[in-house]
Amino acid sequence: MEGREQCGHSGESSRAKTVASSHDGSSRVINVVFLMLLIDLLGFTLILPLLPSILDYYGKTDQDDSYRVLQRSVDWFADVIGVPSVRKYNTVLFGGLIGSIFSVLQFLVSPVTGAASDYFGRRILMMVTMAGLLVSYALWALSRNFGIFLLSRVVGGISKGNVSLSTAIIADLPSPQARSKGMAMVGVAFSLGFTIGPMIGAFLGMRAGKDEAFYLQPALLAMALVVSDLLFVFFFLPETLPREKRISSVSSIFQNAVNLLSPVALFQFSAIQQRKDSPSPEGMKALKVLGLVYFLYLFLFSGLEYTLSFLTHQRFHFDSMQQGKMFFFVGITMAIVQGGYARRIKPGNEVKAVKRAISLLIPGFLIIGWTSSVMLLYIGLLFYSCAAAVVIPCLSAVVAGYGAANQKGTVMGILRSLGALARALGPTLAATVYWLGGAELCFTMAAAGFLLPLALISVPKAKKRE
Repeated sequence: MEGREQCGHSGESSRAKTVASSHDGSSRVINVVFLMLLIDLLGFTLILPLLPSILDYYGKTDQDDSYRVLQRSVDWFADVIGVPSVRKYNTVLFGGLIGSIFSVLQFLVSPVTGAASDYFGRRILMMVTMAGLLVSYALWALSRNFGIFLLSRVVGGISKGNVSLSTAIIADLPSPQARSKGMAMVGVAFSLGFTIGPMIGAFLGMRAGKDEAFYLQPALLAMALVVSDLLFVFFFLPETLPREKRISSVSSIFQNAVNLLSPVALFQFSAIQQRKDSPSPEGMKALKVLGLVYFLYLFLFSGLEYTLSFLTHQRFHFDSMQQGKMFFFVGITMAIVQGGYARRIKPGNEVKAVKRAISLLIPGFLIIGWTSSVMLLYIGLLFYSCAAAVVIPCLSAVVAGYGAANQKGTVMGILRSLGALARALGPTLAATVYWLGGAELCFTMAAAGFLLPLALISVPKAKKRE
């Protein structure tokens, strides 16, 4: 009888939280952020399947100075680590270099964008970043040489602050339950965007006319999507950081510039620690642990994600279509797990979910690295996808619980910056180990490396919320 009463009270409490979440507008904010981010990512990912062809196009038609400089860098790196002289490998390395440039720019810009939103508000900064993306896509559409195309990627890297702003908006939500659900829905948007967008981009690239650049239609669609997203934000996205809760002086952003750009200061969350309303010493320690876990996870994960294309082409002779099917399987699996499981993880259980997911990654990467069977490869990819669907949304939800209301943009911007730094460094190290030591050594070392974030997040104080 007593157990039934407790269950009844628990059910009432859960329903009460759901009702409260609806009344405070959290559900509406989550839905708006999900659709806004999905539209954005559809435009952002249109270029992904076209990138190898774009690089080949510029390599044959217009080798300007910027192309030659980057090509020499790729050739030097390939020669140092012993990459075979195969065009596909060269293209993957070239694309990886451009991706690293983009990630470095994200590393520099994300914390500043997040901190600026703590003063100006989330909504206006979101529209500013979208205007920058519009310029980026316009340059892509107009690019007739590699220099302009590279400029478009640079402008895009500087302007791509809407992801950290989206997580800051979710972090503004009042209840931990809403924040957990919101971060999971951000993950769903990523999975769907990175699954559907490349398919649309590949289709539009194939149907280009004879006298038309094959990338023009995808570029124009990306422009149309960002314009529609800008209008969507203008009409439907509410400001989640009221003026009375914002930073009182813009000068504090510039005073913290060093803390927002220095890798050492970012790992220490110094821009937060020096504020009067910073979390308690225990909270700061937990935040630093979570930031380090986030970095280590993405450092290892992004490296293996990058070398996966080398492995499947070298060992299984996958062509572009088979590679596309593989990443479609990964994306759909992640979307299903995020939509069906991750968004239902109860507040306070995120760290346990992260530990389970990282534990699942270890056998997943061992299977991928050692198998000679396509069926076993897909079993490893299933582990990989299920784990990847959980780690980032849950870590983001936990980190969102730290700091005052006018710190959320800075906190989430720093987290995003640490992730960008990991994505800039991870692929280079992984590719080096892969070609010097082989796939088995590369994936085994990374699987063992996951034991470090797994041990760090087991520290009891890392579970503590503010």
